[in-house]
Amino acid sequence: MFVGRTRELNELNRLYKSDKFQCIVMYGRRRVGKTALISEFVKGKETIYFTGQETNAKDNLESLSQSIFTISSDFAASAPVFSGYKEALEAVFNAAQNRRIILAIDEYPYLAQSYRGISSMLQTLIDKHKDTSKLFIILCGSSLSFMENQVLGYKSPLYGRRTAQFRIMPFDFAQTKEYFANSNFNKEDIALLFGITGGIPLYLSLMDKTLSVEENIKQNFLSSSGYLFEEPGNLIKQECREPAQYNAIIRAIANGASRLSEISTKVGMESGLCSTYISKLTSIGIVKKEHPFREETSRKTIYTLDDGMFRFWFRFVPDNMALIQRGETDFAYEQILPHISAYMGGVFEEICKQYLWQQNLSKQLPFMFTDAGRWWGTDKRIKAECEIDIIAANKEEAIFAECKWTNEHVGTKIIDTLIERSDLFNYSKKHFYLFAKKGFSGGVATDANITLISYADM
Repeated sequence: MFVGRTRELNELNRLYKSDKFQCIVMYGRRRVGKTALISEFVKGKETIYFTGQETNAKDNLESLSQSIFTISSDFAASAPVFSGYKEALEAVFNAAQNRRIILAIDEYPYLAQSYRGISSMLQTLIDKHKDTSKLFIILCGSSLSFMENQVLGYKSPLYGRRTAQFRIMPFDFAQTKEYFANSNFNKEDIALLFGITGGIPLYLSLMDKTLSVEENIKQNFLSSSGYLFEEPGNLIKQECREPAQYNAIIRAIANGASRLSEISTKVGMESGLCSTYISKLTSIGIVKKEHPFREETSRKTIYTLDDGMFRFWFRFVPDNMALIQRGETDFAYEQILPHISAYMGGVFEEICKQYLWQQNLSKQLPFMFTDAGRWWGTDKRIKAECEIDIIAANKEEAIFAECKWTNEHVGTKIIDTLIERSDLFNYSKKHFYLFAKKGFSGGVATDANITLISYADM
């Protein structure tokens, strides 16, 4: 079952129907569904599909040749293998002079690493044929740093040759709800599933719709045979040298260290070296660098985990590793259960922010905001640190929001505190939103500028 990616599919099909040469760059972290999207798009279309392998140039050329031979007898004279990459690609460009052909190269970074001249060769061929060929090229890769620097970057031979680019992101909460639309999971279950998978399509597909969320967590995370039990380690080994150092940094962040000084102290590493490791984790989409809303000062920079599965795994699995390896799955879950609500606090903030963006884009809010984020800093009036879960604003107006994932009804004190903290900001008009998992106590009053939204209503 293919779910989501409607916008991407519509745009790919629009470009395909142009009947002009296209060079599409598609990238995103591993497991995010790039291959599934390409497979869905190319259905019913004449396609050469090739996946680069971590091997040498000769092996990749043989595989590319076989992929080309599958679509037409036009290349029979070159079988079983083209004499070189230039001959193979030239043949494809020539074949597409009079008909639409898709050439999809998945895991392009592996091909480029095995044959370093491939990007320059593609540049030459594109410049030669782009005005006469109907070829539709897709260059797809999971290495974010490679795709952004070596394919999209201005120093790349392919710079300026792409006609469109797609960064494929994890499913948002709305898409996750769509994925589980025909399941037995209730609304709170789906929020938790979003929180532990990060909206990664492969991980969502591992969640058995006939089981409870508890059983899915036990089966996937807390069993030594579960797919997700070894997934973070496998991904880190694929992307990084010295995986032990990266794992230590991720675990430190998962357990609350957020500033560079805190992280480096926690892992026992000099801050400059620690910063280098964190930059790598940022480039592959595991760590996110954050500033308070509309502040860019390095003094307030913090680091958080940008991948929900990594955040859940490193928060709970290492501390229970001995139990898991001894098969004590139920006992391990008992250790986790009291902390899941606190873990979901940050997840609920993200769900609420996505909800506000959806409402904003559909013009259901009092005004249109241009950006949104969370804020933290010092309230000099009371000489104390404070934070606001969400601020969404344009130049004149702002929404201030608090998000509470608790089993108690939320009362007036939260609104009063939010209004008080909003005085730290100079907007001509302010609106206040309160999101709550269970709802609100009877004493919470609303006026034109206060909106109460329970999770059930989202």
